[in-house]
Amino acid sequence: MAQRTDQVSVTLAAIARLAGVGRAAVSNWKRRYPDFPLPVGGTDASPQFALEAVEAWLKRNDKIAATVGPLERLWPRVEDLGDRDRMGRVVAGLGARLSDPAADQRGRGEPLDPAEQALVDDAVRMAGTEGEAETFRFLLDRWLGTHVRQIATTPPPLATLMTRIAAGVRGDLPVRTVADPACGTGTLLLTAARRWSGADTGGRALRLLGNDVDPVLSMVADARLALETDRADIEVTAHDTLRNATGQLSDPVDVVLSNPPANARDWGHEELATDQRWAYGQPPRTESELAWVQHIVSMLGEGGGAPGENGVPGGGVAVVLLPPGVAARRAGRRIRAGLLRAGVIRAVVALPAGAAPPYGVGLHLWVLAPPAPRPQNAVLLVDTSDCRHTPPTSVSASRLPAVDWDGVQDRVLLALEGVEVPGGVAVPVTDLLGEETDLTPARHVAAAQPVRPVDLRRLWARYDKGLLTARDAGGVLRDLSVARDSTGHGTVSIAELEQAKALAISSGTAVPEEKVRRGEVPEVGVELLTGLAASSPAERQWLDRADAEQADRDGLSPLTSFGDVVVVATAHGFDAWVETAAPRALGHRLHRLRVDPARLDPWFLAACLRERSNARRAGGHSSSTSRVDVRRLHVLRLPLDEQQTYGEVHRKLVDLESALAELAAVGGELSEGLTALLAAGRLEQR
Repeated sequence: MAQRTDQVSVTLAAIARLAGVGRAAVSNWKRRYPDFPLPVGGTDASPQFALEAVEAWLKRNDKIAATVGPLERLWPRVEDLGDRDRMGRVVAGLGARLSDPAADQRGRGEPLDPAEQALVDDAVRMAGTEGEAETFRFLLDRWLGTHVRQIATTPPPLATLMTRIAAGVRGDLPVRTVADPACGTGTLLLTAARRWSGADTGGRALRLLGNDVDPVLSMVADARLALETDRADIEVTAHDTLRNATGQLSDPVDVVLSNPPANARDWGHEELATDQRWAYGQPPRTESELAWVQHIVSMLGEGGGAPGENGVPGGGVAVVLLPPGVAARRAGRRIRAGLLRAGVIRAVVALPAGAAPPYGVGLHLWVLAPPAPRPQNAVLLVDTSDCRHTPPTSVSASRLPAVDWDGVQDRVLLALEGVEVPGGVAVPVTDLLGEETDLTPARHVAAAQPVRPVDLRRLWARYDKGLLTARDAGGVLRDLSVARDSTGHGTVSIAELEQAKALAISSGTAVPEEKVRRGEVPEVGVELLTGLAASSPAERQWLDRADAEQADRDGLSPLTSFGDVVVVATAHGFDAWVETAAPRALGHRLHRLRVDPARLDPWFLAACLRERSNARRAGGHSSSTSRVDVRRLHVLRLPLDEQQTYGEVHRKLVDLESALAELAAVGGELSEGLTALLAAGRLEQR
């Protein structure tokens, strides 16, 4: 086949991906460099540039280390198709061809047009060198990222949690069939295949049953499962499963994992009025989710008897992601009551906001089982809404805290095993039946665990330690007095110190979101600083060590060493401190000042820089995001020995601040704990 000569166009966002920087950096290059390639298409708001010209410019200006890979060249051609479905057919066609070279869309959907087929052919050839799985995942991820507002996917951590819940409830019973009646791109089925393909399936291959009303999504799911599993027994269909429940299922399934559509109005309310699946009541038009719940319960067949140890049902089990309103809306009260009386609802788990789209809502997981002759007398309710990582202070307030997935999984799985956990409670069914039949966990779970005697002793020990440190530092600082005259001391700017090589400045840039991890920093990670100071372990952001070291070499996110001075250069969050927890990577608007210890004392330098009037002189204040020009900051001009004397005073001041912050934190915990004990009548004099 002759070499393709079509000119490939890329957007500013695509150029940013090629160079490994943020889009703002590319916009800055476009303004600053007169030789930056001119647009070849698009609009003023979204210009497009020739890929070859962009690549040449990036190499000429040392903005990229190597030529763009073949997949990066292929994607703009796929994107040029413009239509979501056409791009999806290319992704599905690639997966089908890679899983079965003789396949052509696996006999479903519209045939590929010549342009789509040519892209599939090129992608198949690239997969020979780039790797089959890598090529497919690259195009799939780019397609999903491009149409993120149109295609809602189940995040992998949530899919893993749902699978582990089903496995925990299922216990030692074999899993032969897993179904998802609203499978989308197949994430839940793929996660289930990875969990149960090698497990005991009763001597039979694991059967995966998927369906989605969107033909393109079902094609992608089918190809994805075919490529990324052993393909033992995969069947993915495309139809409206609520209106047409027949077809795939001749026998009950063992596990259903599903993230069905929410808030649907045209789901078949009128034509399905006499459907046999509505054993617990006909769902109102506004309760499409309860139609899905009853449909999914019907897929599990009949219960296999009373629950065994830990509530393991004899029949199948379903884990379904639902909006929180399904647990409380008055229109669904009678159906919820029917499900409770039949023993269908085994558990309801409230997830933190941000667990899945829509990210601003704390969704629920319902754990369902078929009706049993002897229903359980309690429902497990677990609230994990507090399992979150709080973002640093410099992050936009509109950004949601990250989900602490390890905390969510530990709490839910332990609760399913019968272990007492914070936010978990088994509520008798009779207590749930009533005027509202509200299954929202937060309405039934205690706000906080009671304070134990050992907790109280630990809090007072922290209080005593903080008090001792504060007294020690305060005693030293109390002996200081105010000098009458300081007019003999001049100042020097950071720019002058840099020019004299008394220090070197390195500035951080925005780190690509896909490289940022959240949670406690492991041994193989490097903490990423984006706020005023180091956060608690649960609030940290971090980078893989290899990524951090590469970013440091590229001058994007400098790594700190012990004794460096770090400056946060925004007017609303200005601060400076001496680094004692190195190495850490610096993010956007953070600067590293590495001093020559023979000429500058870092503790003295930090003390001078953090003074508020210094920031006011060095930056604008038109908004809360105004920048401070680090090089315009000033430092007192003193001999090194006097710097070191002042530096020791600053050390003590930092010790005092840390001790007071610890006292404030432990004081809040003591107040809350003692108040709870007081309200419960559990306090007494020794």
